[in-house]
Amino acid sequence: MRLLVVLSSLLLACTPAAAQYFDEGWKPGMPVRDQPPAQQQYQGQQPFASPPKAAPTQAKSKTPLELYNQVADKLTVENVLGSGPAVALFDKFGINITDKLANATKNLDVWDKRIPLITDENYEDIIVNEEMTEEEARDRVWLLIITVTAAQPNGISQFADQHFDDAFNQTLIAGDLPNVRWGRIDYINVTYITTKWGIWNAPNVVVLKDRGQTLRFYRPNQIRLRAEALREFLKNELWQHTPPWNSAFAPGGKREFVMHWIAVGFNEMYRITRTLPRWLLYIITGAIGSIVIQFLHRGETKKLEEKAARKAEAELRAKELAEKKAEEDKKAEEQKAGASSATASPKKGKKKGGKK
Repeated sequence: MRLLVVLSSLLLACTPAAAQYFDEGWKPGMPVRDQPPAQQQYQGQQPFASPPKAAPTQAKSKTPLELYNQVADKLTVENVLGSGPAVALFDKFGINITDKLANATKNLDVWDKRIPLITDENYEDIIVNEEMTEEEARDRVWLLIITVTAAQPNGISQFADQHFDDAFNQTLIAGDLPNVRWGRIDYINVTYITTKWGIWNAPNVVVLKDRGQTLRFYRPNQIRLRAEALREFLKNELWQHTPPWNSAFAPGGKREFVMHWIAVGFNEMYRITRTLPRWLLYIITGAIGSIVIQFLHRGETKKLEEKAARKAEAELRAKELAEKKAEEDKKAEEQKAGASSATASPKKGKKKGGKK
């Protein structure tokens, strides 16, 4: 009895399960069911599909000048002499090139870092476009010193730099010159500013006002390069006793553009030549000098040849005239001698006849 109950229960449980998995199929008269397209069964991305590759980007080609500057920046004296092969080569000769380079670069740190270094690139930002009120702009005074101490750490430039730094330090401690700003210009590495201002040597002291429109220049023999003297020069505004540069080529003058374009040309020339090795510069400058000399004296060679030809011709004519004159004199003497002998012979015969 229990067995029948269990079997009947199992039969009832299996009947709906069988209905879920078995289909009687299509029979005549039944509608046809549409099958969805295979590509619509799954619209998602394949789980392991590789992402689409981006189009290869072409690298921007560099100009020959950019490539040259890139190579020249790496071929500096420090990089070449500081390389492994160069160090090993100098070690064989007993020369510690590393110490030599360290001593050479030590001279670059001879200036007070608190004083801003004015260059062709930052001059406009630091001085011309300085942010300040109208009152501050009216009272602003820039004291600039132009030296060559970075290239030649000795002589009067180094003396001027030391006292300039000392005067700056004393002013910071005293705090009695709030309207004065201090700056330094390296004459060797600044071309545009010094050329536009007409400065061709160093050291020089420049008093700048009105955002660079009013300039006063002082050579070492025109100003005392002592710390105390520089401070008195600024505190008492003794620079006002000197007239500013007001020629046609000065800032704001009618011919200021001339100095501007000359400075631009010199700056571009310096930018190109500073990347060249010194030995190559010697060759180039020697060749250019030879061409210039030949060009300047191009007519003198012909003139000298013509002058030498005229002189030789004149000497030849003088020689011919002298020979001709000598021949004429000789003939004249011979004729004179013949005439005298002809006149002397008859007289001698008469005397003999008279004696007889």
